[in-house]
Amino acid sequence: MATPESKVKERVKKLLDKHGAYHFFPATGGYGRSGIPDIVGCYRGYFFAIECKAGANKPTSLQERELQRIRKAGGFAFVANEETFDALEQYLTSYKGEECGKPTTG
Repeated sequence: MATPESKVKERVKKLLDKHGAYHFFPATGGYGRSGIPDIVGCYRGYFFAIECKAGANKPTSLQERELQRIRKAGGFAFVANEETFDALEQYLTSYKGEECGKPTTG
């Protein structure tokens, strides 16, 4: 049975596939670093990372630190949940590959 968070991940994956974004789910443990977002990828030449949460769940402090590091480096870092799909869809639809206002939260 799918967990609420896995349902969010699947919906985000379908949205990224629809827009032709290169993306993957980084492997955790072993040589990985804790707090890395659930999905990372590239869309129209722009690095993005998405942390998926179900309901009112929020990123941990470690996850938030990684999202902030990505933003500081110039990437797009987003927290996706059931209420933010429209914002992510709007971003992917409107982003044309040029510099744009980077949302700081999802």
